[in-house]
Amino acid sequence: MTIEPSPLRRHADHSRRRRGPTFAALDLGTNNCRLLVATPALGGFRVVDAFSRIVRLGEGIGASGILSEAAMQRTIEALRICAAKMRRQGVARARSVATEACRRAGNCRDFLDRARDATGLDLEIITSGEEARLSLTGCAPLLDPGRGWAIVFDIGGGSTELSWARVRDGVPVIEDCVSLPLGVVTLGERFPASDQIAFAAMVAEVDALLAPFDAHYGIGQVVARGEAQMLGSSGTVTTLAGVHLGLPRYDRAKVDGYRLDFAAVDRATRRIAVMSVAERERHPCIGRERADLVLAGCAILEAICRRWPVGMVRVADRGVREGILLALMAEAGHA
Repeated sequence: MTIEPSPLRRHADHSRRRRGPTFAALDLGTNNCRLLVATPALGGFRVVDAFSRIVRLGEGIGASGILSEAAMQRTIEALRICAAKMRRQGVARARSVATEACRRAGNCRDFLDRARDATGLDLEIITSGEEARLSLTGCAPLLDPGRGWAIVFDIGGGSTELSWARVRDGVPVIEDCVSLPLGVVTLGERFPASDQIAFAAMVAEVDALLAPFDAHYGIGQVVARGEAQMLGSSGTVTTLAGVHLGLPRYDRAKVDGYRLDFAAVDRATRRIAVMSVAERERHPCIGRERADLVLAGCAILEAICRRWPVGMVRVADRGVREGILLALMAEAGHA
């Protein structure tokens, strides 16, 4: 007996054929699990499905060196949702990457095997250099082609990736990148207090890690000549932009690409610093899942801004996933 597909299923299949091949990018970080599903479009791509969930895969890893059972279970549940979305959208090509938590964890191989058995997803652990390159590729359209140099950073959960790039004809070329072993989870767990002494200690620790990179490439001198721009891709900078704008709820259209001057960064940081954790939980652009980590991210950003006083940071609500999608589509001849 032949069973005909339902009219709804036939319509969905027809829609997928009409829109062309579908690609997917999954970025599993220390704090977040993010998915984008998209089809090629003129000048880039069109998103057809997305998913983002804070899973805190790297919770406690700074002390234990391993992924906890609870964190692995939370993450696998999120990965199941991602896999289902990819199947439903008929994804033709996909790349799923894992970053700092999996680079660091002693039991990561066990976790990857469990995730593959439960979801069918093969997660690829990428280097910090590859993570920085993908993030820069995803953010490149936001760079000012008139500024010859760019400081591009991504404040993650377990690490912070920072690239020093030359911009030629609007195209960034990485001179070098550095991965700081500090992110909002790893730093926030070590400095849970929100007082000024703890904040200053976090800033000082990050700055000490930035200093050798700065000295080696003379970045400060380029900044002083007014030849550098700064672009930040992370939940920290998007959160600060949302707080600064006073958004009643987070709105990507208002945040992505926003130019946040350093005075506004400072005001938003001070505003967050005096909030209680409960007040941060209630804030529409912070929320319960970021409430205890956002100040650590602010400290990392503060150190970057102090070290390189460019005066303005361009906010990017994009990064690794977008870089993966653009690369997959280029490989398939859809550049």
